[in-house]
Amino acid sequence: MRIRIDPAGWPFVIGGLVAAIVFGFFLSPILGLVLLGLTTFFLFFFRDPDRPVHAPDSAVLSPADGRVMVAGPSTSQSFPPAQWQQISIFLSPTDVHVNRLPAGGLVKKVEYHPGRFLPAYRADAGDLNEYTEVVLDHGGQTIVVRQIVGILARRIVCNVKAGDRVERGQRVGLIKFGSRVDVLLPAAANLKVKTGSRVRGGSSVLAEIAEPVGQTAVSAAAVVA
Repeated sequence: MRIRIDPAGWPFVIGGLVAAIVFGFFLSPILGLVLLGLTTFFLFFFRDPDRPVHAPDSAVLSPADGRVMVAGPSTSQSFPPAQWQQISIFLSPTDVHVNRLPAGGLVKKVEYHPGRFLPAYRADAGDLNEYTEVVLDHGGQTIVVRQIVGILARRIVCNVKAGDRVERGQRVGLIKFGSRVDVLLPAAANLKVKTGSRVRGGSSVLAEIAEPVGQTAVSAAAVVA
């Protein structure tokens, strides 16, 4: 399996390596080793393994590695639970932090929302924390992906924009150095994970979603308009 480093990580890796060399040679070998260890952590944190997609077209894939915190009716104030289901994934520092799209289609909207930096495991963090929201039109159905910061995260990278045609499993960005990704699906989606499940971005199936949807897509589009 080929593993690359996400481009967003190279400034950290190179900066840490330069600092390790400078401080190690001119100030303190011990400090240099500490900084070299930090550089190694950056290499590990920003790793980006290939994840070939092997799933039926109806499958909604996980956008991130981590543990499922929520799997059921929406807990977000913006998405009524009668119309939406939600899967929230918490990323630990050891998980791959590159985010992927759970489904292909047309990017209808990408919005950045400023906010707080509450612990990502809190139920209200999905609405109150800083996040970037990507709205996908997937064969007439609306799927929403939120990249949500946590306590340590201060920067969201999102590499898609409105109007883009995207593929399932496509890399969309990451959160430096944090910590939660939510997927909002129409209520008719058949969830395949539960709270506590471990998932892998780009390969684990979160749900099955039928195509076409009919009335569900109409009501979902009205919510996010």
